[in-house]
Amino acid sequence: MEYTLLAFGISIAALIFAGLLARWVLRQPVGTPAMVAVSDVIREGANAFMRRQYRTIGLISVLLAVVLLLAYGLTGSWSHGWQTAAAFLFGAASSAVAGIVAMAISVRANIRAAGAAQRGLPQALQIALRGGAVSGIIIVAMSLLGISILFLIYEWLGFSIQEIPSLIVGYGFGASLVALFAQLGGGIFTKAADVGADLVGKVESGIPEDDPRNPAVVADLVGDNVGDCAGRGADLFESAAAENIGAMILGVSLFPVFGIKGIMFPLVLRAFGLIATIVGIFSAKAKADENPMNSLNRGYWVTSVLAAAAFYFVTQSMLGNMWFFWAGMVGIATSIVFVYLTQYYTESRFRPVREIAEASTTGHGTNIISGYAVGLESTGATVVAISTALLASYWLGANSGVAHGGLYGTAVATMGMLATAAYVLAMDVFGPITDNAGGIVEMSKASEDVRRTTDKLDAAGNTTKALTKGYAIGSAALAAFLLFSAYLEEAHLSVVNLANVEVFIGALLGATLVFVFSSLAIRAVGKAAYYIINDVRAQFKENAGIMQGTSKPDYARAVDITTRGALKEMIFPGVLAIVVPIAVGMTFKAEAAAGLLMVGTIAGILMATLMNNAGGAWDNAKKYIEEGHYGGKGSDTHKSAVTGDTVGDPFKDTAGPSLHVLIKLLSTLTLALVALFV
Repeated sequence: MEYTLLAFGISIAALIFAGLLARWVLRQPVGTPAMVAVSDVIREGANAFMRRQYRTIGLISVLLAVVLLLAYGLTGSWSHGWQTAAAFLFGAASSAVAGIVAMAISVRANIRAAGAAQRGLPQALQIALRGGAVSGIIIVAMSLLGISILFLIYEWLGFSIQEIPSLIVGYGFGASLVALFAQLGGGIFTKAADVGADLVGKVESGIPEDDPRNPAVVADLVGDNVGDCAGRGADLFESAAAENIGAMILGVSLFPVFGIKGIMFPLVLRAFGLIATIVGIFSAKAKADENPMNSLNRGYWVTSVLAAAAFYFVTQSMLGNMWFFWAGMVGIATSIVFVYLTQYYTESRFRPVREIAEASTTGHGTNIISGYAVGLESTGATVVAISTALLASYWLGANSGVAHGGLYGTAVATMGMLATAAYVLAMDVFGPITDNAGGIVEMSKASEDVRRTTDKLDAAGNTTKALTKGYAIGSAALAAFLLFSAYLEEAHLSVVNLANVEVFIGALLGATLVFVFSSLAIRAVGKAAYYIINDVRAQFKENAGIMQGTSKPDYARAVDITTRGALKEMIFPGVLAIVVPIAVGMTFKAEAAAGLLMVGTIAGILMATLMNNAGGAWDNAKKYIEEGHYGGKGSDTHKSAVTGDTVGDPFKDTAGPSLHVLIKLLSTLTLALVALFV
C-alpha cells in the first residue's frame, strides 16, 4: 500500500507543479494585437477539431467496451468482463483528458513565445520549453495516477496483489485505442493541411511558407498542435501505461523473490522520473548567441543523470539486486543512442540529409530515390541498437541469480528508456509551439529580427520532433517485447511454433496488417489533402483580393473542411487495427495471436523507422536548400526538395507515428483479451 501511495502522491504533486508552470506561462505577455488575432484563429480551429475528434473516439470507445463486456459474458466471465471494460474506459478517458489539457496549454504558449521573440531568443525558448513541459508532465503523471488509482481500488475491493496487474490490463488497452485514433486523426489532419498549403501556396502560387494569403496556413498551424502535441502525447501516455502494466505482470512471476516490491518497482521509478524531469526543465536555459539545441540537450542530460541516480537508490532499496540497476542503465543509454541516431539521419549537419539535398539538383525523381534509400538504411542501426539493448538487459537479468530474471531485466531496461519520457515529451511539444510562433510572427508581419529568432527556434523544434519519433519507436520496441513476454505469461505459452500452419498464418497477417495500415494512413492524407487543395484553389478563384492582399481568406472554412476529411479517413484504418488481431485470436486461438503479435511488431518497428527517418531527412534537406545551398528558395533544386518533403510528410507525421501506437495496441489488445483466446 505504501508504494502505491508514494506513486499516487508524487503524481498528484507533479500535476500541481504542472498547474503552477501553466500559470507562469499564461502570465507572460502575448505580443502585438496582430499576433493575438492569428493565435485566436489557431486556438479556435484546434478546439473545434479536438471536440469533433474526441466525440468520435468516445463513441468508438463506448462501443468497444460493450463488445468487451459481452465477449467475456458469453464465456461466462461477467465479472472479468466488467473489470476489463471499466478499466478500458478509465484508460481511454485518462488518455483523452491528458491530451486535451496538454494541447490547451500548447495553443496558448505559442502566442507568448511569439511575443517573447521580440525580446530575444532566451525568453522565447524558456516559454516554449516550459509550455511543452506542462504537456509532458501532465501526460506522464496522468498515466501514473490512473494505474495507482486502479491499484488502490482493487486493493480496497480485496483482490490479492498478484491478481491486480492482470485486472488493470484494460487500462493500457483503453489508452492505446485513444492514442491510435488521436495520432491517426491528428496526423491525417496536420499533413493534409501541410501538403495542401505547400502544393497550392509554394509550388502553384509561388508564395512563401506561412503567407497569410494562403487559406490553408491556419489549418497547417492547427495541425501542428493536434498531430505533434495531442497525438504524440497520447502515444507516450499509452507507452508509459502499457510498460508499467507489462512490467508489473512480470513482477508477479517474481513475487516469491521480491514480493510486492517487484510489482510496484515500475510505478516508483516512473514517479522519480517525473522529479528528474522537473529539475531538467529548469536547467535548460539558453544564451542569446547559443544554438537552442545545446540548451535543450543540457536539460536532457541533467534529466538522464538524475533518472540514473534515482534508479540506483530505488533498485537498491526495493530489489536489493544491482544487476537490475545495470539493466536500467542499458535502457537509459539506449534512449540516448536513439536521440543521436535520429539526429544523424535527420539533421542537416550530417551525410544523409546533405546527400538528399545534393540529389535534388538532378530532379524530383532522384530526390525521392535518395530519401527512400536513407529511410531503408536507417533501419539497420535502429535494429542493432534495439537488439543490443535486449541482449544486454536480458544477460544482466539472467545473471542476477533470480529465476525469470532475464525477462525482468528487459522490463527494467524499458523502464530506463521511459524514465525521461516527460522531458522528451516537453521537447516534442516545444516543436509545435515554436512552429506556431513562427507562423504567428510571419502572418502578423513582424520584423525580420523577430522572424530570425523564431526561425532558429523552429529549426530546433523540427529536430526535437524528429528525436521524439526516434525515441518513441525505440521505447515501443522495448515495450513491445516486454508486453509480448507478459502475453506469453498470461497465455501459459512457452513456445510459439511458426511451423504450425495456423500460427504461420497469424504471423503473416500481422506483417500484412502493418503494410495495409500504412497504405491506408498515407492514402488518407492524400484524400484529405484533396479536399483542402480544392478549397484553397476555389478561394483564390472566388476572391481575387486574397492574392492582392486586399482581403482575407476564409481560414475557418479551410480548417472545417480538413477536419471533416481527416475524421472521415481515420475510421477505417483504426477499426482494421482492432478487428484483425481479435479475429485471429478468436479463430486460431492464443498461439496464432502470439505469432501475429511477434511478427507484426517486427514489421512495424522496421516500417515506422523507415518512415520516420526518411520523412525527417526529406524535410531537413528542403530546409538546408532554403538556407541558400544548391540555389536556395525558388530554384529547381528547391522545387524537387519540396516534392520530397511532401512525400515525406505523411511518412513522418501520419503513418510512422501511428505505427508506434499500432505496435503497442496489438500488445495491449491481445493481453487484455487473452482469456478469450486461450
